[in-house]
Amino acid sequence: MTSESATATVIQMDDGRAPVVAAPAPAQALGAAPRKTTTGLPFLLRSGAKGFRCCLAVVDLLLRLAALGTTLAAAISTGTADERLSVFTTTFQFHARFDDFPAFTSLLVANAVAAGYLVLSLPFSVVGIVRPSKAATGVGLLLLLVCDVVVMALLTASGAAAAAIVYVAHSGNRRANWVPICMQFHGFCQRTSGSVVATFLAVLIFVVLVLMAACAIRRRPS
Repeated sequence: MTSESATATVIQMDDGRAPVVAAPAPAQALGAAPRKTTTGLPFLLRSGAKGFRCCLAVVDLLLRLAALGTTLAAAISTGTADERLSVFTTTFQFHARFDDFPAFTSLLVANAVAAGYLVLSLPFSVVGIVRPSKAATGVGLLLLLVCDVVVMALLTASGAAAAAIVYVAHSGNRRANWVPICMQFHGFCQRTSGSVVATFLAVLIFVVLVLMAACAIRRRPS
């Protein structure tokens, strides 16, 4: 910006009055860079890296609470899967219980372990919201990422095994002469099917948590 463009402009008047001095042009009109405004950004993102970490911690806390709810629901649904079917008389009954199937037992244990881990991991998200500067960084984030991956793999394995049993219970297998027991044990199949669905919902949430942890490690300043 030159000195000539910044000087005021003098306008001569023909009626003998004093000359009128025009105000200098605004800085933006003289070629200066416009000021950046952050009014369009969310409040948590206006403070740069600190706001980004705080926003990430809020989302992380919400996702962990959602995963805690789904894993608890899956564990409770599996543990209460118990149904008796009376045939002709009350003394002759068929009994279906979750611990009769090792796959459902492992599903219950996996969801209980995941729920306990999620409870223990909640303070990391709370600290990231209250004091972003004291949040887990470096080794702490890497350890949390590894634990998330391990729990996600545990839920995936147990959910896949239980899903196979649920499929056989619903559809049976003609070649092996396995009849679909869900035609009689409706309540048992509803609970076990619901627990499998809740388990895979928790797996999807853990996938998002793993991606977020990887993103936080990637953005961590060296």
